[in-house]
Amino acid sequence: MTIMTIPPRPTLLDVQQQDMLIGGKRVPALSGKRFETRNPATGELLATVAQGGAEDVDRAVKAARAAFEGPWRRMKPVERQRIMLRLADLVEAHFEELAMLDTLDLGAPYSRTIMGKARAGALLRYYAGQAMLITGDTIDNNAPGDVISHTLKEPIGVVAAINPWNGPIGMSVWKAGPVLATGCTLVMKPAEQTPLSALRFGDLCMEAGVPEGVINVVTGLGDAGAALSGHPDVDKIAFTGSTGVGEKILHSAAPTMKRVTVELGGKSPNIVFADADLDKAVPAAAMAVFANAGQICSAGTRLFVQSTIHDEFMDRLAAYTRTIRVGDPLDPETQIGPVVSAPQMDKILAFIDSAHKEGAQPLIGGNRMRGAGYDAGYFIEPTIFTGVADEMTIAREEIFGPVLSAFTFDTIEEVLTRANATEFGLGSGVWTRDLATAHRMARGIRAGSVWVNCYQMLDPAVPFGGYKMSGFGRESGPHHIEDYLETKAVWMRLD
Repeated sequence: MTIMTIPPRPTLLDVQQQDMLIGGKRVPALSGKRFETRNPATGELLATVAQGGAEDVDRAVKAARAAFEGPWRRMKPVERQRIMLRLADLVEAHFEELAMLDTLDLGAPYSRTIMGKARAGALLRYYAGQAMLITGDTIDNNAPGDVISHTLKEPIGVVAAINPWNGPIGMSVWKAGPVLATGCTLVMKPAEQTPLSALRFGDLCMEAGVPEGVINVVTGLGDAGAALSGHPDVDKIAFTGSTGVGEKILHSAAPTMKRVTVELGGKSPNIVFADADLDKAVPAAAMAVFANAGQICSAGTRLFVQSTIHDEFMDRLAAYTRTIRVGDPLDPETQIGPVVSAPQMDKILAFIDSAHKEGAQPLIGGNRMRGAGYDAGYFIEPTIFTGVADEMTIAREEIFGPVLSAFTFDTIEEVLTRANATEFGLGSGVWTRDLATAHRMARGIRAGSVWVNCYQMLDPAVPFGGYKMSGFGRESGPHHIEDYLETKAVWMRLD
Protein backbone atom coordinates (compact mmCIF):
# COMPACT_ATOMS: atom_id res chain seq x y z
CA MET A 1 0.00 0.00 0.00
CA THR A 2 1.38 3.42 -1.01
CA ILE A 3 1.26 6.10 1.67
CA MET A 4 0.55 9.54 0.21
CA THR A 5 3.04 12.24 1.22
CA ILE A 6 1.70 15.77 1.54
CA PRO A 7 4.28 18.20 0.07
CA PRO A 8 5.44 21.34 1.88
CA ARG A 9 3.76 24.70 1.49
CA PRO A 10 4.41 26.05 -2.04
CA THR A 11 7.27 28.54 -2.27
CA LEU A 12 5.01 30.79 -4.36
CA LEU A 13 3.24 31.66 -1.12
CA ASP A 14 6.48 32.96 0.38
CA VAL A 15 5.59 36.11 -1.57
CA GLN A 16 2.43 37.44 0.06
CA GLN A 17 1.64 39.77 -2.85
CA GLN A 18 1.10 38.06 -6.21
CA ASP A 19 1.19 40.11 -9.41
CA MET A 20 -0.10 39.48 -12.92
CA LEU A 21 1.95 38.10 -15.81
CA ILE A 22 1.97 40.49 -18.78
CA GLY A 23 4.53 40.51 -21.55
CA GLY A 24 6.72 38.01 -19.73
CA LYS A 25 6.94 40.01 -16.51
CA ARG A 26 5.07 39.96 -13.19
CA VAL A 27 3.46 43.37 -12.77
CA PRO A 28 0.97 44.94 -10.32
CA ALA A 29 -2.33 46.41 -11.42
CA LEU A 30 -2.04 49.95 -12.74
CA SER A 31 -4.61 51.00 -10.16
CA GLY A 32 -2.57 49.49 -7.34
CA LYS A 33 -5.65 47.54 -6.17
CA ARG A 34 -5.39 44.05 -4.76
CA PHE A 35 -7.84 41.36 -3.61
CA GLU A 36 -7.49 38.52 -1.13
CA THR A 37 -7.51 34.81 -1.80
CA ARG A 38 -8.19 32.62 1.23
CA ASN A 39 -8.20 28.94 2.11
CA PRO A 40 -11.89 27.88 2.17
CA ALA A 41 -11.14 25.13 4.69
CA THR A 42 -9.63 27.43 7.33
CA GLY A 43 -10.17 31.05 6.29
CA GLU A 44 -6.39 31.56 6.21
CA LEU A 45 -5.16 34.42 4.02
CA LEU A 46 -3.02 32.89 1.28
CA ALA A 47 -2.05 35.99 -0.68
CA THR A 48 -3.18 39.37 -1.91
CA VAL A 49 -3.40 39.36 -5.68
CA ALA A 50 -3.20 42.15 -8.25
CA GLN A 51 -6.74 43.28 -9.10
CA GLY A 52 -6.49 43.95 -12.80
CA GLY A 53 -8.97 46.25 -14.50
CA ALA A 54 -9.77 47.33 -18.04
CA GLU A 55 -6.46 49.17 -18.43
CA ASP A 56 -4.53 46.04 -17.41
CA VAL A 57 -6.55 43.93 -19.82
CA ASP A 58 -5.66 46.42 -22.56
CA ARG A 59 -1.93 46.19 -21.94
CA ALA A 60 -2.14 42.39 -21.78
CA VAL A 61 -3.98 42.26 -25.12
CA LYS A 62 -1.39 44.62 -26.61
CA ALA A 63 1.40 42.35 -25.36
CA ALA A 64 -0.37 39.33 -26.86
CA ARG A 65 -0.90 41.14 -30.17
CA ALA A 66 2.73 42.19 -30.36
CA ALA A 67 3.85 38.63 -29.67
CA PHE A 68 1.46 37.28 -32.30
CA GLU A 69 2.69 39.69 -34.96
CA GLY A 70 6.30 38.80 -34.10
CA PRO A 71 8.17 35.59 -34.91
CA TRP A 72 5.89 33.33 -32.84
CA ARG A 73 3.15 32.79 -35.43
CA ARG A 74 5.77 31.94 -38.07
CA MET A 75 7.77 29.62 -35.83
CA LYS A 76 8.12 26.15 -37.30
CA PRO A 77 5.67 23.68 -35.80
CA VAL A 78 8.52 21.49 -34.58
CA GLU A 79 9.87 24.42 -32.55
CA ARG A 80 6.50 25.07 -30.94
CA GLN A 81 6.28 21.36 -30.24
CA ARG A 82 9.68 21.35 -28.51
CA ILE A 83 8.59 24.22 -26.26
CA MET A 84 5.34 22.43 -25.40
CA LEU A 85 7.15 19.21 -24.55
CA ARG A 86 9.51 21.14 -22.27
CA LEU A 87 6.46 22.73 -20.66
CA ALA A 88 4.88 19.29 -20.15
CA ASP A 89 8.04 18.11 -18.39
CA LEU A 90 8.09 21.20 -16.17
CA VAL A 91 4.42 20.93 -15.27
CA GLU A 92 4.91 17.31 -14.26
CA ALA A 93 8.07 18.10 -12.31
CA HIS A 94 6.29 20.86 -10.37
CA PHE A 95 2.87 19.26 -10.15
CA GLU A 96 3.00 18.59 -6.42
CA GLU A 97 3.36 22.35 -5.96
CA LEU A 98 0.59 23.11 -8.46
CA ALA A 99 -1.73 20.58 -6.83
CA MET A 100 -1.04 22.02 -3.39
CA LEU A 101 -1.84 25.54 -4.63
CA ASP A 102 -5.21 24.28 -5.89
CA THR A 103 -5.87 22.45 -2.63
CA LEU A 104 -5.20 25.59 -0.59
CA ASP A 105 -7.04 27.93 -2.99
CA LEU A 106 -10.04 25.73 -3.89
CA GLY A 107 -10.34 23.44 -0.89
CA ALA A 108 -10.23 20.25 -2.97
CA PRO A 109 -8.47 17.39 -1.18
CA TYR A 110 -4.82 16.98 -2.12
CA SER A 111 -5.62 13.33 -2.82
CA ARG A 112 -7.82 14.65 -5.64
CA THR A 113 -5.74 17.53 -7.01
CA ILE A 114 -2.58 15.41 -7.31
CA MET A 115 -4.50 12.99 -9.54
CA GLY A 116 -4.43 15.69 -12.24
CA LYS A 117 -0.72 15.19 -12.85
CA ALA A 118 -1.06 12.50 -15.51
CA ARG A 119 -3.83 14.37 -17.31
CA ALA A 120 -1.96 17.69 -17.38
CA GLY A 121 1.11 16.13 -18.93
CA ALA A 122 -0.95 14.10 -21.36
CA LEU A 123 -2.91 17.16 -22.52
CA LEU A 124 0.22 19.18 -23.25
CA ARG A 125 1.84 16.29 -25.11
CA TYR A 126 -1.33 15.65 -27.09
CA TYR A 127 -1.50 19.26 -28.24
CA ALA A 128 2.23 19.21 -28.96
CA GLY A 129 1.49 16.37 -31.35
CA GLN A 130 -1.37 18.34 -32.89
CA ALA A 131 1.04 21.18 -33.69
CA MET A 132 2.64 18.95 -36.32
CA LEU A 133 -0.66 17.93 -37.92
CA ILE A 134 -2.00 21.31 -39.04
CA THR A 135 -2.47 21.06 -42.81
CA GLY A 136 -4.54 22.57 -45.58
CA ASP A 137 -6.06 20.82 -48.60
CA THR A 138 -5.41 20.76 -52.33
CA ILE A 139 -8.78 20.94 -54.10
CA ASP A 140 -9.60 19.64 -57.57
CA ASN A 141 -12.00 22.45 -58.49
CA ASN A 142 -14.34 22.89 -61.48
CA ALA A 143 -13.42 26.45 -62.41
CA PRO A 144 -12.89 27.12 -66.15
CA GLY A 145 -9.32 27.22 -67.42
CA ASP A 146 -6.10 25.95 -65.87
CA VAL A 147 -6.81 26.80 -62.24
CA ILE A 148 -5.62 25.18 -59.04
CA SER A 149 -6.76 25.90 -55.50
CA HIS A 150 -5.64 25.03 -52.03
CA THR A 151 -6.31 26.05 -48.46
CA LEU A 152 -4.05 27.39 -45.72
CA LYS A 153 -4.63 26.98 -42.00
CA GLU A 154 -3.57 30.08 -40.07
CA PRO A 155 -3.72 30.95 -36.35
CA ILE A 156 -6.74 33.07 -35.50
CA GLY A 157 -4.76 35.55 -33.36
CA VAL A 158 -5.23 36.72 -29.78
CA VAL A 159 -7.31 34.37 -27.63
CA ALA A 160 -9.03 35.30 -24.37
CA ALA A 161 -9.51 32.43 -21.93
CA ILE A 162 -11.87 33.04 -19.03
CA ASN A 163 -11.61 30.18 -16.57
CA PRO A 164 -13.79 28.85 -13.72
CA TRP A 165 -12.61 28.15 -10.20
CA ASN A 166 -13.47 24.46 -9.88
CA GLY A 167 -10.37 22.97 -11.59
CA PRO A 168 -7.74 25.71 -11.78
CA ILE A 169 -4.52 24.11 -13.03
CA GLY A 170 -6.31 21.62 -15.26
CA MET A 171 -8.23 24.46 -16.88
CA SER A 172 -5.07 26.52 -17.42
CA VAL A 173 -3.45 23.64 -19.28
CA TRP A 174 -6.62 22.86 -21.27
CA LYS A 175 -6.91 26.45 -22.46
CA ALA A 176 -3.21 27.00 -23.20
CA GLY A 177 -2.64 23.77 -25.13
CA PRO A 178 -4.46 24.62 -28.39
CA VAL A 179 -3.17 28.20 -28.26
CA LEU A 180 0.46 27.07 -28.20
CA ALA A 181 -0.12 24.32 -30.78
CA THR A 182 -1.60 26.68 -33.37
CA GLY A 183 0.66 29.71 -32.92
CA CYS A 184 -1.97 31.92 -31.30
CA THR A 185 -1.34 34.03 -28.20
CA LEU A 186 -3.29 34.06 -24.96
CA VAL A 187 -4.67 36.39 -22.31
CA MET A 188 -5.96 34.17 -19.53
CA LYS A 189 -8.23 35.44 -16.77
CA PRO A 190 -8.45 32.89 -13.93
CA ALA A 191 -11.35 33.00 -11.48
CA GLU A 192 -10.74 35.39 -8.60
CA GLN A 193 -11.43 32.56 -6.13
CA THR A 194 -8.50 30.46 -7.41
CA PRO A 195 -5.82 32.55 -9.15
CA LEU A 196 -2.62 31.07 -7.74
CA SER A 197 -1.89 27.99 -9.85
CA ALA A 198 -2.59 29.95 -13.07
CA LEU A 199 0.12 32.42 -12.12
CA ARG A 200 2.56 29.62 -11.35
CA PHE A 201 1.68 27.96 -14.66
CA GLY A 202 2.52 31.25 -16.40
CA ASP A 203 5.92 31.23 -14.72
CA LEU A 204 6.53 27.68 -15.96
CA CYS A 205 5.60 28.76 -19.50
CA MET A 206 8.35 31.38 -19.34
CA GLU A 207 10.80 28.82 -18.00
CA ALA A 208 9.92 26.44 -20.85
CA GLY A 209 10.86 29.06 -23.43
CA VAL A 210 7.45 30.39 -24.44
CA PRO A 211 8.24 33.86 -25.88
CA GLU A 212 7.27 36.90 -23.84
CA GLY A 213 3.71 38.02 -24.48
CA VAL A 214 2.49 34.68 -25.83
CA ILE A 215 0.99 33.68 -22.47
CA ASN A 216 -0.41 36.45 -20.24
CA VAL A 217 -2.32 35.99 -16.97
CA VAL A 218 -4.56 38.85 -15.81
CA THR A 219 -5.97 38.39 -12.32
CA GLY A 220 -8.98 40.38 -11.21
CA LEU A 221 -12.71 40.38 -10.57
CA GLY A 222 -15.66 40.20 -12.93
CA ASP A 223 -14.98 43.60 -14.50
CA ALA A 224 -11.66 42.31 -15.83
CA GLY A 225 -13.41 39.38 -17.49
CA ALA A 226 -15.99 41.72 -19.00
CA ALA A 227 -13.27 44.00 -20.35
CA LEU A 228 -11.47 41.03 -21.87
CA SER A 229 -14.54 39.53 -23.54
CA GLY A 230 -15.45 42.88 -25.07
CA HIS A 231 -11.95 43.98 -26.10
CA PRO A 232 -11.91 44.87 -29.80
CA ASP A 233 -8.47 43.34 -30.43
CA VAL A 234 -9.33 39.88 -29.10
CA ASP A 235 -10.03 37.43 -31.92
CA LYS A 236 -11.46 34.47 -30.00
CA ILE A 237 -12.92 33.74 -26.57
CA ALA A 238 -12.74 30.35 -24.86
CA PHE A 239 -14.97 30.37 -21.79
CA THR A 240 -15.82 27.76 -19.20
CA GLY A 241 -18.29 28.66 -16.47
CA SER A 242 -21.93 29.29 -15.71
CA THR A 243 -24.59 29.59 -18.39
CA GLY A 244 -25.57 33.06 -17.16
CA VAL A 245 -22.06 34.45 -17.55
CA GLY A 246 -21.73 32.65 -20.88
CA GLU A 247 -24.77 34.54 -22.19
CA LYS A 248 -23.16 37.85 -21.16
CA ILE A 249 -19.93 36.91 -22.92
CA LEU A 250 -21.81 36.15 -26.15
CA HIS A 251 -23.45 39.58 -25.99
CA SER A 252 -20.15 41.37 -25.40
CA ALA A 253 -18.43 39.43 -28.21
CA ALA A 254 -21.15 40.14 -30.78
CA PRO A 255 -20.20 43.72 -31.80
CA THR A 256 -16.76 42.59 -33.00
CA MET A 257 -17.87 39.15 -34.26
CA LYS A 258 -15.34 37.26 -32.17
CA ARG A 259 -15.23 33.53 -32.51
CA VAL A 260 -16.54 32.07 -29.24
CA THR A 261 -16.57 28.59 -27.72
CA VAL A 262 -18.31 28.05 -24.40
CA GLU A 263 -18.57 25.09 -22.01
CA LEU A 264 -21.32 25.92 -19.56
CA GLY A 265 -23.52 24.43 -16.85
CA GLY A 266 -25.18 21.06 -16.58
CA LYS A 267 -27.89 19.06 -14.87
CA SER A 268 -26.70 15.65 -15.92
CA PRO A 269 -28.82 12.48 -15.63
CA ASN A 270 -27.25 9.31 -14.24
CA ILE A 271 -29.51 6.37 -15.08
CA VAL A 272 -29.39 2.98 -13.35
CA PHE A 273 -31.27 0.03 -14.88
CA ALA A 274 -32.35 -3.01 -12.90
CA ASP A 275 -29.70 -5.23 -14.50
CA ALA A 276 -26.81 -2.93 -13.51
CA ASP A 277 -23.85 -4.12 -11.45
CA LEU A 278 -24.83 -2.39 -8.21
CA ASP A 279 -21.45 -2.97 -6.58
CA LYS A 280 -20.02 -0.60 -9.18
CA ALA A 281 -23.02 1.65 -9.76
CA VAL A 282 -23.58 2.63 -6.12
CA PRO A 283 -20.17 4.18 -5.36
CA ALA A 284 -20.02 5.66 -8.85
CA ALA A 285 -23.41 7.33 -8.43
CA ALA A 286 -22.24 8.87 -5.15
CA MET A 287 -18.93 10.18 -6.44
CA ALA A 288 -20.49 11.34 -9.72
CA VAL A 289 -22.06 14.14 -7.69
CA PHE A 290 -20.05 14.39 -4.46
CA ALA A 291 -16.53 14.51 -5.95
CA ASN A 292 -14.99 17.98 -5.68
CA ALA A 293 -17.86 18.81 -3.29
CA GLY A 294 -20.24 18.69 -6.25
CA GLN A 295 -18.44 21.54 -8.00
CA ILE A 296 -18.20 19.89 -11.43
CA CYS A 297 -20.23 21.07 -14.41
CA SER A 298 -20.95 17.53 -15.61
CA ALA A 299 -21.78 16.12 -12.16
CA GLY A 300 -24.46 13.42 -12.20
CA THR A 301 -26.93 15.40 -10.08
CA ARG A 302 -30.13 13.73 -11.34
CA LEU A 303 -30.15 10.04 -10.39
CA PHE A 304 -32.80 7.91 -12.13
CA VAL A 305 -33.17 4.41 -10.65
CA GLN A 306 -35.45 1.78 -12.19
CA SER A 307 -38.37 1.18 -9.85
CA THR A 308 -37.77 -2.54 -9.24
CA ILE A 309 -34.40 -1.83 -7.57
CA HIS A 310 -35.02 1.69 -6.29
CA ASP A 311 -35.38 0.95 -2.58
CA GLU A 312 -32.39 -1.40 -2.44
CA PHE A 313 -30.25 0.98 -4.44
CA MET A 314 -31.09 4.00 -2.29
CA ASP A 315 -30.40 2.07 0.92
CA ARG A 316 -26.99 1.07 -0.39
CA LEU A 317 -26.31 4.57 -1.67
CA ALA A 318 -27.13 6.13 1.71
CA ALA A 319 -24.90 3.59 3.46
CA TYR A 320 -22.03 4.35 1.10
CA THR A 321 -22.48 8.09 1.47
CA ARG A 322 -22.17 7.77 5.26
CA THR A 323 -18.65 6.38 4.73
CA ILE A 324 -17.44 9.37 2.68
CA ARG A 325 -14.85 11.30 4.64
CA VAL A 326 -15.39 15.07 4.63
CA GLY A 327 -12.74 17.25 6.19
CA ASP A 328 -9.26 18.72 6.04
CA PRO A 329 -8.10 18.79 2.40
CA LEU A 330 -4.54 18.11 3.57
CA ASP A 331 -5.51 14.85 5.27
CA PRO A 332 -4.68 11.97 2.87
CA GLU A 333 -7.85 10.17 3.95
CA THR A 334 -10.18 13.07 3.07
CA GLN A 335 -12.43 12.49 0.06
CA ILE A 336 -14.42 15.76 0.06
CA GLY A 337 -13.33 19.19 1.21
CA PRO A 338 -15.24 22.46 1.59
CA VAL A 339 -16.99 24.36 -1.14
CA VAL A 340 -15.00 27.26 -2.53
CA SER A 341 -16.47 30.26 -0.69
CA ALA A 342 -19.10 31.57 1.71
CA PRO A 343 -21.33 32.87 -1.14
CA GLN A 344 -21.20 29.45 -2.82
CA MET A 345 -22.07 27.73 0.46
CA ASP A 346 -25.01 30.07 1.01
CA LYS A 347 -26.28 29.42 -2.52
CA ILE A 348 -26.16 25.65 -2.00
CA LEU A 349 -27.90 25.85 1.36
CA ALA A 350 -30.63 27.97 -0.25
CA PHE A 351 -31.22 25.19 -2.81
CA ILE A 352 -31.44 22.66 0.02
CA ASP A 353 -33.96 24.86 1.80
CA SER A 354 -36.05 25.12 -1.37
CA ALA A 355 -36.06 21.31 -1.66
CA HIS A 356 -37.54 21.02 1.84
CA LYS A 357 -40.16 23.66 1.10
CA GLU A 358 -41.18 22.02 -2.20
CA GLY A 359 -41.69 18.61 -0.61
CA ALA A 360 -38.55 16.62 -1.43
CA GLN A 361 -37.64 14.01 1.18
CA PRO A 362 -34.14 14.22 2.73
CA LEU A 363 -32.47 10.80 2.81
CA ILE A 364 -29.14 11.94 4.20
CA GLY A 365 -27.28 15.18 4.89
CA GLY A 366 -28.63 18.63 4.12
CA ASN A 367 -26.71 20.76 6.61
CA ARG A 368 -23.63 22.87 7.01
CA MET A 369 -21.07 20.86 8.97
CA ARG A 370 -20.19 22.18 12.41
CA GLY A 371 -17.65 21.42 15.09
CA ALA A 372 -13.89 21.14 15.39
CA GLY A 373 -12.21 21.34 11.99
CA TYR A 374 -15.37 22.59 10.27
CA ASP A 375 -16.43 25.92 11.82
CA ALA A 376 -13.80 28.03 10.04
CA GLY A 377 -14.56 26.55 6.61
CA TYR A 378 -17.40 26.09 4.17
CA PHE A 379 -18.27 22.41 4.63
CA ILE A 380 -21.63 20.94 3.57
CA GLU A 381 -22.78 17.39 4.24
CA PRO A 382 -23.19 15.14 1.18
CA THR A 383 -26.93 15.41 0.63
CA ILE A 384 -29.46 13.11 -1.04
CA PHE A 385 -33.13 13.91 -1.65
CA THR A 386 -35.71 11.33 -2.69
CA GLY A 387 -39.30 11.90 -3.73
CA VAL A 388 -38.11 14.63 -6.07
CA ALA A 389 -40.52 15.77 -8.78
CA ASP A 390 -39.16 16.81 -12.18
CA GLU A 391 -40.51 20.35 -11.79
CA MET A 392 -38.82 21.04 -8.43
CA THR A 393 -36.09 23.67 -8.29
CA ILE A 394 -33.37 21.19 -7.31
CA ALA A 395 -34.36 19.00 -10.28
CA ARG A 396 -34.07 21.83 -12.80
CA GLU A 397 -31.33 24.25 -11.75
CA GLU A 398 -27.59 23.70 -11.48
CA ILE A 399 -26.65 23.69 -7.80
CA PHE A 400 -22.87 23.19 -8.07
CA GLY A 401 -22.66 21.55 -4.69
CA PRO A 402 -22.90 18.11 -3.01
CA VAL A 403 -26.65 17.66 -3.55
CA LEU A 404 -28.23 14.69 -5.34
CA SER A 405 -31.84 14.42 -6.53
CA ALA A 406 -33.16 10.85 -6.90
CA PHE A 407 -36.06 9.72 -9.09
CA THR A 408 -37.67 6.42 -10.08
CA PHE A 409 -38.58 5.27 -13.60
CA ASP A 410 -40.09 2.21 -15.26
CA THR A 411 -39.28 2.16 -19.00
CA ILE A 412 -36.59 3.28 -21.41
CA GLU A 413 -39.03 5.57 -23.21
CA GLU A 414 -40.02 7.26 -19.97
CA VAL A 415 -36.50 7.83 -18.69
CA LEU A 416 -35.24 9.13 -22.03
CA THR A 417 -38.01 11.71 -22.12
CA ARG A 418 -37.38 12.82 -18.55
CA ALA A 419 -33.58 12.79 -18.86
CA ASN A 420 -33.81 15.10 -21.87
CA ALA A 421 -36.39 17.41 -20.25
CA THR A 422 -33.76 19.97 -19.27
CA GLU A 423 -32.23 23.05 -20.83
CA PHE A 424 -28.79 21.52 -20.29
CA GLY A 425 -26.96 18.74 -22.10
CA LEU A 426 -23.40 18.28 -20.88
CA GLY A 427 -22.90 14.82 -19.36
CA SER A 428 -24.90 11.66 -18.66
CA GLY A 429 -24.45 8.16 -17.27
CA VAL A 430 -26.06 4.81 -18.06
CA TRP A 431 -25.68 1.66 -15.97
CA THR A 432 -26.77 -1.60 -17.61
CA ARG A 433 -25.42 -4.98 -18.66
CA ASP A 434 -27.63 -5.00 -21.78
CA LEU A 435 -25.76 -3.89 -24.91
CA ALA A 436 -28.94 -2.95 -26.79
CA THR A 437 -30.10 -0.77 -23.89
CA ALA A 438 -26.70 0.90 -23.70
CA HIS A 439 -26.71 1.74 -27.42
CA ARG A 440 -30.30 2.95 -27.39
CA MET A 441 -29.63 5.23 -24.43
CA ALA A 442 -26.38 6.54 -25.92
CA ARG A 443 -28.24 7.51 -29.09
CA GLY A 444 -31.27 8.90 -27.31
CA ILE A 445 -29.69 11.12 -24.64
CA ARG A 446 -29.08 14.67 -25.84
CA ALA A 447 -25.78 15.40 -24.13
CA GLY A 448 -22.19 15.89 -25.19
CA SER A 449 -20.91 12.89 -23.22
CA VAL A 450 -22.56 9.58 -22.39
CA TRP A 451 -20.65 7.41 -19.93
CA VAL A 452 -21.81 3.78 -19.92
CA ASN A 453 -20.94 1.81 -16.76
CA CYS A 454 -18.55 4.58 -15.74
CA TYR A 455 -18.69 8.31 -15.06
CA GLN A 456 -16.53 11.44 -15.60
CA MET A 457 -13.91 9.70 -17.74
CA LEU A 458 -11.80 12.12 -19.82
CA ASP A 459 -8.99 11.72 -22.33
CA PRO A 460 -7.06 14.28 -24.42
CA ALA A 461 -8.13 12.53 -27.63
CA VAL A 462 -11.86 12.43 -26.79
CA PRO A 463 -13.96 15.60 -27.33
CA PHE A 464 -15.82 17.16 -24.42
CA GLY A 465 -18.58 19.76 -24.60
CA GLY A 466 -22.30 20.34 -24.41
CA TYR A 467 -25.63 20.41 -26.17
CA LYS A 468 -28.29 23.09 -25.72
CA MET A 469 -27.60 25.59 -22.91
CA SER A 470 -24.50 23.65 -21.89
CA GLY A 471 -22.64 25.43 -24.67
CA PHE A 472 -21.06 24.81 -28.05
CA GLY A 473 -17.62 23.86 -29.28
CA ARG A 474 -15.53 20.93 -28.07
CA GLU A 475 -12.36 20.74 -26.03
CA SER A 476 -9.92 17.85 -26.50
CA GLY A 477 -9.97 15.60 -29.52
CA PRO A 478 -8.51 16.13 -32.98
CA HIS A 479 -10.94 18.90 -33.95
CA HIS A 480 -10.37 21.15 -30.93
CA ILE A 481 -7.59 23.14 -32.58
CA GLU A 482 -9.83 23.97 -35.55
CA ASP A 483 -11.50 26.60 -33.35
CA TYR A 484 -8.11 28.36 -33.13
CA LEU A 485 -7.45 28.38 -36.88
CA GLU A 486 -8.66 30.36 -39.87
CA THR A 487 -9.08 28.66 -43.24
CA LYS A 488 -7.84 30.67 -46.22
CA ALA A 489 -8.66 29.68 -49.82
CA VAL A 490 -5.93 30.32 -52.42
CA TRP A 491 -6.73 30.32 -56.17
CA MET A 492 -4.08 30.30 -58.91
CA ARG A 493 -4.69 30.59 -62.66
CA LEU A 494 -1.83 29.01 -64.54
CA ASP A 495 -2.80 29.65 -68.18
